[in-house]
Amino acid sequence: MVKQKVKIMNPTGLHLRPAGVLCNKALEYKSTIHFQIGTYDANAKSILSVLAACVKCGDEIELRCDGEDEEAALQDLVNSVETGLGE
Repeated sequence: MVKQKVKIMNPTGLHLRPAGVLCNKALEYKSTIHFQIGTYDANAKSILSVLAACVKCGDEIELRCDGEDEEAALQDLVNSVETGLGE
């Protein structure tokens, strides 16, 4: 398992559009991908789970990837979050 903390910089947080981008990116990998915010653990491959996390601008999440392509998944997801998830 690999993990890394990353700050959400989108002005509106993880609303539907960037949450969808995050989920679609996570679905490209075989690894299980979750993130933690506070005590909430979200499945990054589930749009409902991501939206339920209520991630706001400036919040820090810890991405966790576990599986055969975990390193590539983590690097790609961190890069996507840091570049604004398409916004």
